[in-house]
Amino acid sequence: MFKMELFAAHPEGLKTLFFTEMWERMSYYGMRVLLVLFMTATLQEGGLSLTVVSATAIYGLYTGSVYFMGLPGGWIADRLIGGQKAVWYGGIIIMMGHIVLAIPNENTFFVGLILVILGTGLLKPNISAMVGQLYSEKDTRRESGYAIYYMGINLGAFFGYLITGYLSENYGWHWAFGAAAIGMAFGLIQYKVTMPNLKGVGAEPASPMSAAGQQKSWLVIGAVLTTIVVITALTFMGKITINPLALAQNAAIVFTLVFGVYYGFIYWFGSLTPNEKKRLQALLLICLASAFFWSGFEQAGSSLNLFARDYTDRLIGSFEIPIAWFQFSNSMFIILLTPFFAALWIKLGQRLVTPSYGIKCAIGLIIMASGFIVMFFAAQYAAQGLKVAPTWLIATYFLHTVGELCLSPVALSAVSKLSPKRFAGQMMGIFVLTYSIGSIISGLLAGNYDPNNVDQIPALYIQISLFSIGIGIIILLFGLKSRYWEALPEDNEDVISGGDSAAKPA
Repeated sequence: MFKMELFAAHPEGLKTLFFTEMWERMSYYGMRVLLVLFMTATLQEGGLSLTVVSATAIYGLYTGSVYFMGLPGGWIADRLIGGQKAVWYGGIIIMMGHIVLAIPNENTFFVGLILVILGTGLLKPNISAMVGQLYSEKDTRRESGYAIYYMGINLGAFFGYLITGYLSENYGWHWAFGAAAIGMAFGLIQYKVTMPNLKGVGAEPASPMSAAGQQKSWLVIGAVLTTIVVITALTFMGKITINPLALAQNAAIVFTLVFGVYYGFIYWFGSLTPNEKKRLQALLLICLASAFFWSGFEQAGSSLNLFARDYTDRLIGSFEIPIAWFQFSNSMFIILLTPFFAALWIKLGQRLVTPSYGIKCAIGLIIMASGFIVMFFAAQYAAQGLKVAPTWLIATYFLHTVGELCLSPVALSAVSKLSPKRFAGQMMGIFVLTYSIGSIISGLLAGNYDPNNVDQIPALYIQISLFSIGIGIIILLFGLKSRYWEALPEDNEDVISGGDSAAKPA
């Protein structure tokens, strides 16, 4: 009954993409939550015994690279193979990566991370883009559809945290990594069986290249993959030494430059109409909000995870709560609150007073930042030598969840709606790059978490909070102008009364 009612008012393809993303996110988040814990665990505990600075830098590089690869992944779908094949082959590579992670060996651990990065780059931007392609330009169900799709992401994350958190503390790290591989396998089977529901969406490249262009492109892709293999092999052989912190710092700069150059190239050389350019200006504001949002939100897998391990009282009677289980409070809140937010956007749309994308995202950023005010007080108690109650972390995750619901599904819908259709996959890849920028900065910030110097932890959290609130206020003010650009049609015609264009910006 729940499934029937949830998807009844939406295209059949939404159910296919919902469950595919659910299983993929189960594997991704189930593994991600363990990374910093595994890398900082001692050799006797089966970990890698890395410092917090190195572990969080690697975590930032991993999560940042996962989303960075969405840029070439979107391009490959748009120009070479189409979204459907990109999702299929990406899922296979992800599954292989988790299988490799399940092997108890330090070198294979990093090989597994590389495979997950490459596979997610193919799958993530294209499955998100296909959700938007299920709806017409003026279909008012679009934001509700993205909210439901986003619930699938968090349902998968919930089970990922639950399963891998339990396995890692009771059976070992690599059993948990293996469970992530099984989850991705379920997602692939479901996707293949129900693919006809997509009714051709993403079946072919949106802007296919000539035969000669395709041949050159595959040669370049092959050369890049070969380079990755060679560098990895030389690193394992000791011929190349990599400093994770320096690499993460340089990668943050490169990711930001790539975002700016690629976005600017489409804006200036994409043969856009004046209205399309203004829509992209509005979208740029949303991209900035997204990058700053994830730089704070991604502390969940690093500093907040370590805070749960080091300074949180996890005992309930004789039962000790697995560290990873704290993070599924975010997923639980998403699942509980998503129907409310999905209905809220539809009701506001019917009343023609829908807040603009930019304003919603600014509000989401400010709400997320307020969660670190909670952590500021929790860290002050910890600095006094106390173990704090779990409710501090849960309250933080609740505020992060509300902020996430205001920003993330709304931003995905904005990219789908405001992007020129001929650049849909690439623009989703560019947008996903904001996750990349935010994630790698998050890893660098988390490097300031020193478990041996608890007095500095409150300053870390209050700095993140105040900076993010300030950025949110600036974006909110600019959003008052960009709301008019968002309401413009894609072509250069006057805005016609009715549909989305008739909605009153607020």
